[in-house]
Amino acid sequence: PSQSPHHDFAFNTLAVRNQVRYTRPAVPLEPGRMAETEILARLILAVTGMHGADPAAVDQMVVDQTLGKAVEEPHSPVHGRDPRELATQLTGDTGPERRLDMMLRLGPYGDGFGVRPDGLNLQKLLAHPHGIDLGPLRPRLPQPLKTRSGKVELLPQPIADDLPRLKRALAERPEGLVLVGRRHLRSNNSWMHNVPALTGGSNRCTLHIHPEDAERLGVEDGAAVRVKGAGGEVTAPAEVTDAIRRGVVSLPHGWGHNRPGTRLSHASTDPGVNVNQLLDGRLLDPLSGNAVLNGVPVEVAPETGPEAPSVTEKHTALT
Repeated sequence: PSQSPHHDFAFNTLAVRNQVRYTRPAVPLEPGRMAETEILARLILAVTGMHGADPAAVDQMVVDQTLGKAVEEPHSPVHGRDPRELATQLTGDTGPERRLDMMLRLGPYGDGFGVRPDGLNLQKLLAHPHGIDLGPLRPRLPQPLKTRSGKVELLPQPIADDLPRLKRALAERPEGLVLVGRRHLRSNNSWMHNVPALTGGSNRCTLHIHPEDAERLGVEDGAAVRVKGAGGEVTAPAEVTDAIRRGVVSLPHGWGHNRPGTRLSHASTDPGVNVNQLLDGRLLDPLSGNAVLNGVPVEVAPETGPEAPSVTEKHTALT
């Protein structure tokens, strides 16, 4: 963290008082190491077919698009101005700093690119290394609302129209089993799996199954089971438990560290299974179009092939 600049966007939304601060890196990066912002920029270029282009192009693209929209917004302090002229006023030693300067100037406390001379910009923020107290929070509603009514619509008409379908779905009892996900206290998605101190103990990548379902299917606690979905199948050890309801089974997400290209040296020693292999992407929520990742139909059967890791198997940390 001491090698990266920091301006808090996320936690400022939870603050009880308006304040702003920006911290430049305390120590430089090691030779040959890229800044996190450059890594993200290169990834963006790669997925958009511009692999090998200058990462600064991403920062410039963001500036051009943001200023282009701002000058067209009637309530913007820069409405009607030339976005190219505004871009020449931006300061900062890096592309991300220029973007921060732009956002500060366009924000409610900003200088509006000269419209409000006493307002915020990057240079003013740098002159206050401990931050600036902007005073108490201010009510904003209904200004940011974009609804036709100008109010917070708790039950928009499309959702209201979909309620009959939802009621029918809740009344239906699905045949077979449905799969839901879960996470563990010592498992934040996947990155904690590569920390030896957090990976000891019993196998956490297990299929939770209710005792009645296990008895019906001939599944024994700790034995390998095959889980088959629309997209494929995986093999995992069963964990028979009454902590899950009948008709539901559960696999944790964030596992499957044995796939080609995985570079997690410790996590690959206890790879688990990738629950995404069970999904084919065609099961969608009718209203939103979002992919359905929980409550998906699956089949479970005892594994007759090679034995999967036992649920009670201990995993030792690398030394």
